[in-house]
Amino acid sequence: MSPIKITETVLRDAHQSLIATRMRIEDMLPICEKLDKVGFWSLEMWGGATFDACIRFLKEDPWERLRKLREALPNTKLQMLLRGQNLLGYRHYSDDVVRAFVERVADNGMDIFRIFDAMNDIRNLRVSIEAVKKAGKHAQGAICYTTSPVHTLKHFVDLAKEMESMGCNSIAIKDMAGLLTPQVAAELVHSLVDTLTVPLHLHCHATAGLASMCQYQAVENGVSGIDTAISAFSGGTSHPPTESMVAAFKDTEYASGLDLPLLQEIGFYFYEVRKKYHQFESEYTGLDTRVQVNQVPGGMISNLSIQLREQGALPKMNEVLKEIPQIRKELGYPPLVTPTSQIVGTQAVLNVLSGERYKTITNEVKLYLQGRYGKALGKISPQVQLMAIGHETLIQCRPADLLKPEMNKLKKEIGAVAHTDEDILTYAMFPDIGRDFLEQRNNNSLIPEALEPADAEISKRKAATEFNITMHGETYHIKVTGTGYSKQHQRPYYLSVDGIPEELTLEALDDVTLGDNGEQTHQATSTRPCASKPGHVTTSMPGTIVEVLVSTGDQVKAGDPVLITEAMKMETEVQAPVSGKIKTIHVIKGESVTPDEALIEIE
Repeated sequence: MSPIKITETVLRDAHQSLIATRMRIEDMLPICEKLDKVGFWSLEMWGGATFDACIRFLKEDPWERLRKLREALPNTKLQMLLRGQNLLGYRHYSDDVVRAFVERVADNGMDIFRIFDAMNDIRNLRVSIEAVKKAGKHAQGAICYTTSPVHTLKHFVDLAKEMESMGCNSIAIKDMAGLLTPQVAAELVHSLVDTLTVPLHLHCHATAGLASMCQYQAVENGVSGIDTAISAFSGGTSHPPTESMVAAFKDTEYASGLDLPLLQEIGFYFYEVRKKYHQFESEYTGLDTRVQVNQVPGGMISNLSIQLREQGALPKMNEVLKEIPQIRKELGYPPLVTPTSQIVGTQAVLNVLSGERYKTITNEVKLYLQGRYGKALGKISPQVQLMAIGHETLIQCRPADLLKPEMNKLKKEIGAVAHTDEDILTYAMFPDIGRDFLEQRNNNSLIPEALEPADAEISKRKAATEFNITMHGETYHIKVTGTGYSKQHQRPYYLSVDGIPEELTLEALDDVTLGDNGEQTHQATSTRPCASKPGHVTTSMPGTIVEVLVSTGDQVKAGDPVLITEAMKMETEVQAPVSGKIKTIHVIKGESVTPDEALIEIE
């Protein structure tokens, strides 16, 4: 047997899984010399969440990150995760954008492209694979592993055979939720190895506590490579620890040959680095065997907890987790991976919080049900499809076949703000935050989000979130369950009083308000009223206004779309609750909004 190949994930998936993709390049470069000496088969360091976090929060140019890591790791292959026709975003891009993106990524130093489609629709992989092969790089086709009545062993084997026939240099099993068990891993790997002529790799998350056993069984059954994370960023919703797996195969025919003491040095380095990002640690990134029942990846649970906390509805988490499998069944059993995990998860939150299933349906669910993400393997509920899109014609072809070339259009839209082809592609991936990033870069005004002090004593000095308060001789038990977005001089807080959910709004009475980053700013007084009348338009969850679809004086009918909001990267059409004339619009594009505010008044 050949030595097992190790892909180290600490520069991408590991910190994405555990600290919300917040690790900065300044904490990667100092350890690169040692990482480069290890002899990893590859280092995974780029993907959709990485790109997003760089421009949204860290204010780093992701292309510059790629170039710096390429220079700092001359002896190690760099690897990225590519969402097929979605690239790094949440929609399908035209073929010319896909080809241009892959070409620029390859020229900037990427070696291995792990390519997947959230629907396992092989049609959505073809152009990406062709582009990677044309660039002379390694194309690794990835099967999104999931379980359902329609996801059989034969189905996965057939997918792998198709990917190999399309020219993939290797195949990967992508177990993003940690659903594999050791026995199933052995059977799946054995079947794939018997069928394929190219190497097989295994990527699995440790959420359920089974990943290390799955990897060992997989290696014994012929898998060529496994994904691991250096110990300081391993376990839970991340991956099995690199040091442990290297030690496990030592003195066997599969021994990796990697230097364990050197790996331990790297582990100690990242142990200290992780402390710097303590504010991004989540209680939902540890061992969670519920994934074997509800199939919800750990990163998805973290996003759900944020959504619910902002609503003061964190106690409803179990209801949401029960709702997700039902939605997944109604949508034809899509694997829960970006972007389908966000599509299903956000709809589950809306269903639970509204108290009525599909009362509000996100735009992404509508697009999914039209077939714009690809073909579902299972049967879609005709009732849900009718509620979402009525009798619209369904897409039967490859969705990208309906898209016209976009590169010239994107180039004109972003104009002089973009200095390079890479800049244009940054804008293409994330138009709003991409433009903001490029403009801030050009104005030398990039400011990364603030990090809380890592000092243990300082970090302990936080306001209590659970306490008793006594008024007029009565004692009440108060527990703060979440906060909403700051809006000028007001900020909503969600809490429970003796177990009963309540909401309050703190309002500054002078010109000074405390922003989310702790800085004092001077704000004008808000005039946005609370929703109290049938004609008041509200949103279902905290979010951002993406587009205002009406103007003052317009006549609308009940059910007409009047706003588009974005929450957790999913867009939702907000509809008019009554028929009438638009009297007042209280919001503009880009503003943060919370439930119970009147965003538009209809009379």
